[in-house]
Amino acid sequence: MKFKGTAHRYGRDIDTDVIIPARYLNTSDAAELAKHCLEDLDAEFVERVQPGDIIVAEENFGCGSSREHAPLCIKAAGVDAVVAKSFARIFYRNAINIGLAILECPEAVDAIKQGDVVSIDADAGAITDETTGKTFQAEPFPPFIREIIEEGGLVNRWKKKLGE
Repeated sequence: MKFKGTAHRYGRDIDTDVIIPARYLNTSDAAELAKHCLEDLDAEFVERVQPGDIIVAEENFGCGSSREHAPLCIKAAGVDAVVAKSFARIFYRNAINIGLAILECPEAVDAIKQGDVVSIDADAGAITDETTGKTFQAEPFPPFIREIIEEGGLVNRWKKKLGE
């Protein structure tokens, strides 16, 4: 799996209430949620983000409540991957379950700047800041997680396996 896009940088402890404010949780429509992704933190995010872009964040990304809406709205907004120093465990699992690629790599986070073009080879765990030419090593996805992400989430993976 390969991803390439513009980096959108954020700090530490970006919680799920910031990713998708609770006032929008009356819907599970991904397109509707995407319209409000990160709006309380970055009001222009949804206008700037392009399909394939990448979020880069400090420690504890996705902390807070365990809502699946948070990774869903990020993915629906067009983000292909999130690279952070660390993730809240429930967010990590929710992201994988809906097919959002997430990688932990503190060195990459320290080096990548807002607006840099970043490419990711998730099979190798390689994160390259195309703007500077520097490459960083994250843990590659195990085959079963790669399958879930490639199929667009856990439900889609099982539908395919069950022949539905």
